[in-house]
Amino acid sequence: MAREERVEIELDDIESTEQLHVRLMKRLNFPDWYGRNWDAFWDAITALVDMPLILRLKGWSEFERRFPRDAKLMRECLQNMARQYPAFASRVEYD
Repeated sequence: MAREERVEIELDDIESTEQLHVRLMKRLNFPDWYGRNWDAFWDAITALVDMPLILRLKGWSEFERRFPRDAKLMRECLQNMARQYPAFASRVEYD
């Protein structure tokens, strides 16, 4: 299956970690049984779905201000994927 060129995910209206994981699940086509936590996010992006070539995270600075722990964990997952699996990782735009 061909990778999507670009996926944009709006983050500035996120009100909870649960809402964030639901949005990630829907926009990145994770399976319905996705565990909605950062370990499950890592498993999903590295083994369950084809990540888009470009992943644009809109409203990042506001999201990072309101959810610093989740922002740090998400960024770490995406950066680790880029290091460990560069051919399959997205180029991430933090807008």
